[in-house]
Amino acid sequence: MAEHRRRTGHGVARRNLLRLAAAGLLPSALSVPEAGAAETGSSSSTTDGALAKLAAPWTTPPLLPAIREEDALLAIAHVSPVSDGGWSTVHNEAIQAVRTAFPRLRVVWVENVPFSADATRIFRQFVAEGANMILAGADYGDFLMDVARHAPEVAFVQCDSTLLARNVSWYYLAHWYVSYVIGVAAGLLTRSGQIGFIASFPLPAVYASANALLLGARSVRPDATVRVVSINAWFDPQGALGAATALADTGCDVLAGIMDEPGYLRLAQARGIWAIMSNNDERTAGPDAYLTSVVFDFRQYYVSQVRARLAGRWTPLPAFLPPGAGVDRDAWGARVPDNVRRQADAVRSRILTGWSPFIGPIRDAHGQVRVASGQRMDDLTLYHWNWPVEGVLGLD
Repeated sequence: MAEHRRRTGHGVARRNLLRLAAAGLLPSALSVPEAGAAETGSSSSTTDGALAKLAAPWTTPPLLPAIREEDALLAIAHVSPVSDGGWSTVHNEAIQAVRTAFPRLRVVWVENVPFSADATRIFRQFVAEGANMILAGADYGDFLMDVARHAPEVAFVQCDSTLLARNVSWYYLAHWYVSYVIGVAAGLLTRSGQIGFIASFPLPAVYASANALLLGARSVRPDATVRVVSINAWFDPQGALGAATALADTGCDVLAGIMDEPGYLRLAQARGIWAIMSNNDERTAGPDAYLTSVVFDFRQYYVSQVRARLAGRWTPLPAFLPPGAGVDRDAWGARVPDNVRRQADAVRSRILTGWSPFIGPIRDAHGQVRVASGQRMDDLTLYHWNWPVEGVLGLD
């Protein structure tokens, strides 16, 4: 079975919680940019041919027939509460954008979908309700694939998966570039040279985030380190607070993480240190400590997928949402000095024009060269990153 978002243990499902989002129930004040790749249902990517090779068997599948907006049903499986303020909140904002773009489209959803047989039952229920497209905010692996095999007329799209089929696709965000940019700022701001990182599990998304953060920091502070503590959960405010406290007590004066809530930002506010968040703008939890956040925006991608499905042009092509069009840094915190902003943003500008910081030589935590001199890590490689770079501690 595929590794599940890599988001294991998100709580017990609200069983039988299928809720019809009646028209007008959700706010609809979001503007929706046009998707540049709506014709195929894919999105632009920074991968140098890696995804194209992966998708080659699926580039000319039998297309699902067009469907009228008023006859269509979109179903969404959320991995956590849409009120979590992080991951599921930003997915829900994308659904609001879809409702704005397609006001006659019917929408159903379930929160807290577990990684168990309950997920299979929920996906089957979506199909039974008449869903034409099912979006999953996490990689549910065989729990979704078993249903998809028996529902060839339904388009399935998973976030953070690697599974493809004639009616199944996946997407993710190239967040490693943004983490590198923020790492530059962290390297300029740290006095101790120690950056703390609160992680969920030792998974590729965590490796990519911590590694990129450290490489960015070392580009301006060569002796910087990133100390990682994993709490074995994506949503555990108490566990995250304990990890943040331990990291701050050992001298880390910048905290970062990949959590779904802002608990460690509050700790940073109380300690007078910096914090880097994930998913969303969470500065209200610690305005003086807030450095910035790796923010996600699925709105354009969701709208493009639904538009393609309605028009009968949807194809199961994987996509990485690139920097500036799906993932980016949030606005800098109020206390971040101008010189730090300028230096980090100069790196961001280079990345947006095609430069990659992930070029060898890159050594692992044991000093072994893992990326040869001059070799560039493409996005598919970065997506599967499973080893810590030199200077990342606690993630072996």
